[in-house]
Amino acid sequence: MDYLTLALAKGRTAEDSINLLNKAGIHFDSLTEDSRKLVFHDDNNMIQLIFVKAVDVPTYVENGAADLGIVGKDNIMEEQPDIYELLDLQFGKCKFAVAGFTGTELDTNKTLIVASKYPNAAKKHFHRKGIPIHTIKLNGSVELAPIIGLSDVIVDIVETGSTLRENGLSVLEEMEAISTRLIVNKASFTTKSDSVHTFIHTLKNSLE
Repeated sequence: MDYLTLALAKGRTAEDSINLLNKAGIHFDSLTEDSRKLVFHDDNNMIQLIFVKAVDVPTYVENGAADLGIVGKDNIMEEQPDIYELLDLQFGKCKFAVAGFTGTELDTNKTLIVASKYPNAAKKHFHRKGIPIHTIKLNGSVELAPIIGLSDVIVDIVETGSTLRENGLSVLEEMEAISTRLIVNKASFTTKSDSVHTFIHTLKNSLE
């Protein structure tokens, strides 16, 4: 079978992803918690695992640098890559939400200022609702934006809501459920069909 390169998102879902691969019988003996390496090979030398920033996983897969990727739905929605999204891996569950001070009106005559790490997802959501917005791209501490008057609301992923509550904010509107997905490069899906389908089948069985 053909060799496959799998791009894996660093961060909150990395441990769950590795656990799923182990459950599927795909082991990386040289992978340790304190390792700073970015490339690993499985024991059978059939999978090359590369660690990249979550936001970059769709880019690696879309451009064929990786055949497959494991990444959150939030990054897929934001990047809108030309890839196949084939499996919901059922972990890393959270939700996209609009948040701000309780009582903030979303549907007004004025343009809403929205701060977010996900401006494309925010634009798509509010465009669908017919609400004009101006987006401000932030890369972290998004909750600060409405507190200091940089934005009216934020769009972000929410797990427990504790960070919002601690900053005096609340969910104003839920947008979409988020979880971790398996994505596949379109060319690899055809040219490495046997290997890709075997990998998908193996992961799918491990989810049951």
